[in-house]
Amino acid sequence: MFSPLNSILGIFSRDIGIDLGTANTLVLVRGVGIVINEPSVVAVEKRAKRVLAIGAEAKQMVGRTPADIVAIRPLRDGVISDFDVTEKMLEYFITKVHDQALLPIPHRPRIVIGIPSGVTEVEKRAVHDAAMNAGAREVFLIEEPMAAAIGSGLPITESIGSMIVDIGGGTTEMAVFSLGGIVVSRSIRVAGDEMDEEIIRYAREKYNVLIGERMAEELKVSIGSAFPLTEEKTQMLRGRNLITGLPTEIEVSSVEIREALANPLDQIIDALKTTIDETPPELVSDLMQYGIALAGGGALLGNIAARLSQETKMRCYVSEDPLTCVVRGAGQVLEELDTLHKIITPTRGRR
Repeated sequence: MFSPLNSILGIFSRDIGIDLGTANTLVLVRGVGIVINEPSVVAVEKRAKRVLAIGAEAKQMVGRTPADIVAIRPLRDGVISDFDVTEKMLEYFITKVHDQALLPIPHRPRIVIGIPSGVTEVEKRAVHDAAMNAGAREVFLIEEPMAAAIGSGLPITESIGSMIVDIGGGTTEMAVFSLGGIVVSRSIRVAGDEMDEEIIRYAREKYNVLIGERMAEELKVSIGSAFPLTEEKTQMLRGRNLITGLPTEIEVSSVEIREALANPLDQIIDALKTTIDETPPELVSDLMQYGIALAGGGALLGNIAARLSQETKMRCYVSEDPLTCVVRGAGQVLEELDTLHKIITPTRGRR
C-alpha cells in the first residue's frame, strides 16, 4: 500500500504511470500524483518531418494549420498508428516529467502503461519499444480495463465479481473481474471519436452544414446526452453551409444531439449486453448487488449511467474522476508491483 517510503522512492526514481489515450495522455509520477494531462496530438512539418508542437499547443492547431504543417493524432482507435510520432510524444512527456523534478534523476524510470485489452502482440511491442526508446529502464503493460478498475477502487482481487466499462476516445473497454483476473472482456472501436463523427454527419445530412471535430466535441460535451435530460438544452452550431459555401450558425437542441449519438450508443449497449450474457451466473449475481462502474471521458456524457442502468437492469454509476481512472490505476500498480505483478506484462530493458 501507499507509504511515505514509497513516496520518497517515487520522487527519486521518477517511476511513471501513463494512460496513453487516443484523445488524451495522462502521466502520473509515483509519490507525486498526476503531473501531465494533455491531448495526444502532435504538430508536424510535412517536408522536414519535424515536430513543431506536442500536446495542448498542438491541439490548438487542429484544423487551423497551413498546408505544410499537419496536426495529427498518432493513436487511432486506441492503438499506435504512427510509431515514430508516438515515440517522440512519449519522449516529450517523459522529458517534461524530468524537467519538473527538483532532485537529480539517478537512472531511467520504470514505466507502467495502460493499453487496450484487444491489442495484438505486435501492437504491444510497438508501445513497449516506443517507451524504451523514449528513455524507460523497464516497461510494464497493463490492460486499460484492469487499470481503470484499480483506479476506480473495485475489489478485483477478491472472490466477488466486479465490472468496469471504460469509454475512451478510440475504444470502449468492458471487463468482468474476479480473484485478480479478467473473467470476460470485450473491446470495441466505438467511443468518443465515433460520437464526434456522428455529430458531424448529422449536421451535414440534416442542415447541409459542415462542422469540424472541435465543434462536434464541444456540442457533445456541452449538450450531449444518452438519456432525456430534466431540462433540455440548446447551443449554436457553427460551420460552413455546403450549398452557399458561406459561414452559418444554427441553434440545435440536446434532443437532436442525442439523436445523432444513437448509433454509437446502441453499439456500446449491445457489446455490454453481450459481455453480461457471457458472464457466469454467480458473478452476474454480484454485479446485480454491487453495480457496474463507468470510467473514461465517455462516462461524462449526460445521463449515460441512467441509460445503461435502464438497458441492463443493473445499477450503473460513474466512477470518481472517471478521466483519470486508468492513470491512477497504473500509479497504484507502481506502488504495489510485488502484489499486483500477475496482472501486468513486464518487459525489461537497458539498465
